[in-house]
Amino acid sequence: MLRKCYNIFSYGDDRKLMTVKQNVSQILSELPDGVGLVAAAKTRQPEEILEAVEAGVKIVGENYVQEAVRAYKVIGNKAKWHFIGHLQRNKVKKSITIFDMIETVDSVEIAREIDKRCAQIGKIMPVLIEVNSGREKQKSGVFPEEAEQLVKEISTCPNLRVMGLMTMGPRFGNPEDSRPYFVETKTIFDRIKKLNLPNVEMRYLSMGMTNSYKIAIEEGANIVRVGSKIFGERDYGATTKAPSP
Repeated sequence: MLRKCYNIFSYGDDRKLMTVKQNVSQILSELPDGVGLVAAAKTRQPEEILEAVEAGVKIVGENYVQEAVRAYKVIGNKAKWHFIGHLQRNKVKKSITIFDMIETVDSVEIAREIDKRCAQIGKIMPVLIEVNSGREKQKSGVFPEEAEQLVKEISTCPNLRVMGLMTMGPRFGNPEDSRPYFVETKTIFDRIKKLNLPNVEMRYLSMGMTNSYKIAIEEGANIVRVGSKIFGERDYGATTKAPSP
């Protein structure tokens, strides 16, 4: 049944699959040493994601826990799993069994829930604090001026390790317009790193997507999240209604 689904979704022939492999190869060849690629897999079929992993992707980023569960059944531990969507409290218990990192912690409440659930299974979860660098009301994340205080509060959670910051930044047609938001987030990252807080390593700065990851790297990102440049543009009409994150 799984194979049948794959044949329907594989865009007709092997050219799409070859394109995924070529896209991954090209992106990886462009990334500087020390910069990790997260394949943003929102709405993608598990078999598409597997093609990317087999082409060299080491980290899969999922926005929805339900989609991650489905993809994990196909891919398993062939890749690391990062949660890159807005995490609801009622999804935390399931999410901590799949994900190797949660990039989108934006409140003490969600951090404490992750901490509590991880304590129950003896796991320490690496997390990034999501910074709403554009101060956009419709987006998740803490405003830049609130990031340091949130890190300080979360640093007391024994089953979490704050490993850095993540930001999306406003979506622009011109990638250059994203630069100030990446610069500000990097400044916050460096300031927090100097505090040497317990349970805080500040090792990763996750910034940039398909249209802006090159600018993000120039401004200090060492994790980039790329989706459509790997898989092609998303066809939301070909998928079922997105599940709750």
